[in-house]
Parts: sequence; C-alpha cells; structure tokens
Amino acid sequence: MGLATAVGVFLATVPLHRDWFDLGVYYGTVDHWSRTGRIYDYLVPGTHYGFTYPPFAAVVMLPMTLVDWPCAVAISVLLNAGAAAVILHWSAGATLRRHSKHRWFAFAVVGCLLALLEPVRDTVSFGQVNLLLLLLVLADARLLSISDARTARHAPSTRLAVSTRQAPYARFAPYAGIGIGLAAAIKLTPAIFIGYLLLTRRTRAAATATTTALGATLLTLWAAPEASRVYWTEAIWNTDRVGSLAYVSNQSWQGLVARLTEPAAPSRAVWAIGVIALLCVWAWRARRAATAGNDGAGFALTGITACLISPVTWVHHLVWLIPALAVLVDAGLRSTPGSSRRRRLLGWTTALYVVLCSSVVWLWSRDSSGIDGFVGGNTYVWISLGLLLTLPVLPALTDPGKDRALPRP
Repeated sequence: MGLATAVGVFLATVPLHRDWFDLGVYYGTVDHWSRTGRIYDYLVPGTHYGFTYPPFAAVVMLPMTLVDWPCAVAISVLLNAGAAAVILHWSAGATLRRHSKHRWFAFAVVGCLLALLEPVRDTVSFGQVNLLLLLLVLADARLLSISDARTARHAPSTRLAVSTRQAPYARFAPYAGIGIGLAAAIKLTPAIFIGYLLLTRRTRAAATATTTALGATLLTLWAAPEASRVYWTEAIWNTDRVGSLAYVSNQSWQGLVARLTEPAAPSRAVWAIGVIALLCVWAWRARRAATAGNDGAGFALTGITACLISPVTWVHHLVWLIPALAVLVDAGLRSTPGSSRRRRLLGWTTALYVVLCSSVVWLWSRDSSGIDGFVGGNTYVWISLGLLLTLPVLPALTDPGKDRALPRP
C-alpha cells in the first residue's frame, strides 16, 4: 500500500506530465471530421501538429465524439491502465508464478514498477494508444502459443504444452493474426510483426493479419475515400506533422542520424543502410528464438526492431520494450541462484529499468551536440540496440503441474 501510494503521488505530481496532448489531437480530429468531413487538415490550435495515423485509426476513435473532454481523458486512463495490467500478466505472469509464493503481492509490486517507466508514464499522460496496440499484438502472441502447443501434443519430445489457464482461449487460436492486423491498420509500425509471422512460418496467421489490415484499410477507403486519398498520397509523407526528426524524443535510428547531421537533413542512404543491417540482425535473432520455441523473446526482439527502424520513435513508443525487460528478468531468475550469470542479468535489468525511468535524454533537449549529446541524447537508442544484440534466447518453459493436453477441435 505504501509503494502504491508513493507511486500515485509521484505520477500525479511528475513535472513531465504531458497534459493529454495526443489525446487532444485525436479528440479534435474526430470532432473536426464529424463536422467537416475532413481529417488531415486539422491542426491543434497554435501548432503544426495534426493527425498522423491512417484513417482507420480515426474510424476507431470516432466514438469520442459522443463524450465530453473529461470523459475522454478518464476513458483513456482506464483503457491504458487495463491494457498495462493485462500486458504485465501476459509478459511476466509465468515468471511470477514460478518464482513467487505471493503472486498477487508480486504482481502489485511489479505493476507499480511498470507505472514508473517513462514510456508508460508518457503514454498515459499523452493519452496515447501504444499500450493498446501492444496489447493487440501480445494477444496474438498468446493465441499462437496455444496453437503451437495444440500442434505439439503430437510431438512428445517438445517442451510446449497448454496451460489450464490458457485452455478457455484455445477456441480462439485459429484467429491469431487479427490483433496484429488491427494494430497495423491503426498505426503502420506494428506491421513488422507480420514479417515475424512469415519468418517463423506462421503463414496462416500472417495471412490473417494481412487480410485484416487490408480489409480495415479498404473498408475505410469505402467509408472515407477523400481522407484515405489524402493520407496515402500526402499526409503519410509529411514529417512536419509529427515534429523535428532530430528532436531528442525521437529515439530511433533515424533520430540518431538526424541529430548527428543537424541542421542538415539526415542522410536517407545512411538511414536505409542502417535499417537493412538492423533487419538482418533481427531476422537472425528472431529465427534463433523461434528455433528455441521462445515466442516471448521473438516478439520482444520484433518490438525492439520496430522502435529502431521506425523513422519516428518518440519516447512513449518505447513501451514496445516492455516484453524485452520481461524476458531479461525471466532469464536472470532462471539462472542458477548465486551464479555470476544471474547477478549479471538481474543487475543489467535493474540498470536498464532505472535509466528508462530517469527521463535522462531530456537533459539534452535543448542541445544534443558534442560527445555528451551523442552518448546521452541517444541513451534509449543504445538500450534498444543492446537489447537487439544481446537479449537472452532460452528454450521455452512450461508451468510444472499446470499443463494438460487440449482435446482436438
């Protein structure tokens, strides 16, 4: 109770609260759309910031026109809090069950720690959708694990099995891919997870995700043809709508390159070469995760890569690193108690967590030049790169005594 109170007080008084700015963009956009029939000519008064997502996202957000601003804020907070709780359960639930005798207490403590992460704080205080998109993607990861376990019951040597906790959701396993498809239709970045499905030979799930994304996009094209035309031919290419690429909040490979070359425009060739190299590393490591049967690590590596290769990865987008932190903790706790590997993994996890809570990159918000700016102003880029290269990929474990075979459909 004391920890929860302290966290609540901190979150209520933190100086970097974002005053629901992005939620204001969404709210203003759908209101403008309902009155004028246009989406992408709306700008927040006094700024050059407008709606940057595909028009399907505006369709999903259209119900906001039915509520006033305070209700919209309250709904946003509740949805993000609920999404964070489910993400925590799916990402770290098995680890907590294996290593804690007081699971609900451990879950509450870890939940408080999760709330302190800067990307999570920013997502909530901006009124952003990142946690909801991560939830959609991890829902597919969960369905895929059930589907794989159902298939694996014909191969006794495999370590995969279906938990009794997962059994009620087994009937939804054939629909894996819908969450990723919806996330990609709302915001383009999650489309990389379709690549992960293809890389791991989940062709059915990949087809489902692709069909869902295309179906949502085509449905919006039919319902809002002019908005769709403007987005796919104009707005998607207009980076001024999202802000300066060199701004320190852009913690992607593109942001690093932009800060190195500022005030000149970042080199597209350097960015493209870096993206190709990052995708090659991702493909190699994701395949290793798939071979080990560790989809948790595979999805975590894909989320890390999405942050790195996206032209714009604001700090609040880094909630995609949450699965990677869960993988690190699990790998550390699975190491031999007292071993140097255990101390090293848990020590690094703690250090990364503290840094991701610290808002350290904002020390260079006014000037990211020089050696210190290059090192400190790109702190979260270095973390993402380090995780992509070194995230442990261990064989998947089951929950002892909690597994049973599912009946054939």
